[in-house]
Amino acid sequence: MDIQTDHRYAINLNVRGIQPSATLRINELSNQLRAEGRDIIKLGLGQSPFPVPDRVVDALREHAHEKDYLPVKGLKALRESISGYINRSERMRCTWEDVLIGPGSKELLFMLQLAYYGDLLIPRPSWVSYAPQARIIGRSVHWLPTHAENNWQLTAEELDIICRDDPSRPRILIMNYPSNPTGCTYTDDQLLAIANVARKYKLILLSDEIYGEVHFEGRHKSIARYYPEGTIISTGLSKWAGAGGWRLGTFIFPPELRPLQDAMAIIASETYTATSAPIQHAAIAAFNGGEDLDEYLKQSRRVLKVVGEYLHRRLTDMGAVVQKPEGAFYLFPDFSNFREALARRDIKTSQALCQSLLENTGVAILPASDFGFVPDHLAARLAFVDFDGAEALALAGKEYGEQELSDDFVKQACPRLVTAMDKMEQWLTGL
Repeated sequence: MDIQTDHRYAINLNVRGIQPSATLRINELSNQLRAEGRDIIKLGLGQSPFPVPDRVVDALREHAHEKDYLPVKGLKALRESISGYINRSERMRCTWEDVLIGPGSKELLFMLQLAYYGDLLIPRPSWVSYAPQARIIGRSVHWLPTHAENNWQLTAEELDIICRDDPSRPRILIMNYPSNPTGCTYTDDQLLAIANVARKYKLILLSDEIYGEVHFEGRHKSIARYYPEGTIISTGLSKWAGAGGWRLGTFIFPPELRPLQDAMAIIASETYTATSAPIQHAAIAAFNGGEDLDEYLKQSRRVLKVVGEYLHRRLTDMGAVVQKPEGAFYLFPDFSNFREALARRDIKTSQALCQSLLENTGVAILPASDFGFVPDHLAARLAFVDFDGAEALALAGKEYGEQELSDDFVKQACPRLVTAMDKMEQWLTGL
């Protein structure tokens, strides 16, 4: 029987044709190539290189026996811990009842789009899963234009232009900063201007602040300070506490959006039931903070800043155009200066560029087309995470504890990243 006429293969049309998540796909391909004996430098999946802090691991060990189903919205003690964390860091006044826990912020974002009937506004470039989630659910996606000279960041003017033609249309605006894929972030003035436009059109603003704690200077501010009544803050454990595989995310809602929070909880109750009990108990230790976690974050930021600046300089010297990162662990180099040389090798898309780079050098990065750009936009995302995070933290805190981190530190702590730059430079020079 022809598969096309066999109803057992009647896959939802919203899902047909969608590829697996780009970041997970490159990670699996990298692992497969490594298993085949290739030396692959993994700069594709944005997984924190740092270990989960000791006290948080100890808390997980202590609570491994917890086996009960927890409340759908999450463990009250954890929700209290998270509201305290937000109030301390953002000078807000949220309560534990404003907090929703889920098995990763990715799942919560999917439920938000399912619960709220509105268009999705995404600044380009954006993280790889926002738009596919909207497509799976059947929501309209509107890409908001951004520009390299403005660090690929949304402006209040561009947002207003999109909204003014249909001012009462329900919309969710997603902002992610420090940004995946660029590592750039917003100033207070930019946040205030965007908040004013969001208020004008009564947008739901999903502020994805999963990288907030790895702002290199420790100065992240939430746009919720300027638009508290319409902003949902999204965060979790994956990027600042090194616990991506633990799958714990959280949304913090304003009281005005309680009906939306309740609707998401209903969906949760009919899908995943509750987030893992031991993980929730352990997460309390992370969100309660303390001197040990402050030191962990201080050293993490120092390491990421010096690595980001080193790679930025190397890529710029090669002839790529790249914005200097201010947080997270990403760079978004543009290789358009090499367009003619690449075309001579029949490399005309960002996908072909990354494929050729992987085949010829073993360096795995992701094409700009995975982040919302047209195929021939010759840029890529580089996640500078292929190093031993535990060793880097120890080196930064001890041998380099009283001195500025330097290129020598990068060469000692992150040799694979240095090798990646050497290989990319050699490859580009040989085009």
